[in-house]
Amino acid sequence: MSDKKVAIVTGAAHGIGAGIAARLFRDGRTVIAADLEAAWKKSRGRAKERFEHANCDVASERDIADLIAGALDNHGRIDAVVSNAGVSEFRPLAETTLDDFERVLKTNLTAAFLFAREARDALTRSKGAIVLMASTRAHMSEPDTVAYSASKGGLVALTHSLAITLAPVRVNCVSPGWIEVKGTRLKKADHEQHPAGRVGKPEDVAGAVAFLLSDDAAFMTGAEIVIDGGMTWKMIYV
Repeated sequence: MSDKKVAIVTGAAHGIGAGIAARLFRDGRTVIAADLEAAWKKSRGRAKERFEHANCDVASERDIADLIAGALDNHGRIDAVVSNAGVSEFRPLAETTLDDFERVLKTNLTAAFLFAREARDALTRSKGAIVLMASTRAHMSEPDTVAYSASKGGLVALTHSLAITLAPVRVNCVSPGWIEVKGTRLKKADHEQHPAGRVGKPEDVAGAVAFLLSDDAAFMTGAEIVIDGGMTWKMIYV
């Protein structure tokens, strides 16, 4: 069995997931960074951290079971699961098919349930923790974000349900607002509209995740941390 704590991070090939994986690696954890094979191919050459890269489609029950089994075979333990992988499809309600809606829920919400179910015994043995990646869209919406907002609202509810169901395994969630990832083109006004004075960075979210997985958060479970530079609380009239 590994002496180092083992963390699984999904959607880790880019963006917030990559930031979380990098932070946990720097904190001394063994990081199993999971994403689609196509996503890893796009990120090759940019990832300098020494993660264990795993090909995993979180919409596949078999892939998730295999990932958990492989982690236990290789390391003998799992101490943390960060269910970060997600997709967004914003389109008018009339153009949103049932397949569209269910695909978003399967990737964003159902996957978190499956990881919790498959990793339950290992996390109980290690007195581990889970962090789910929700969103401020669990609480507020723009038009035509039906599937995405529904999935993120479900993750907030799943958080407190799992916290009670899996106790003493701790389960919390993080709800980011606008986070700048590579390829995003931002204007000065994009930053200035935030009470914090800027758009968020993956490192902001990674810091919150690292805290929730640490002993400093040992008395926190079922909680949601909103990281949005204050935008949720800003009253806007147009």
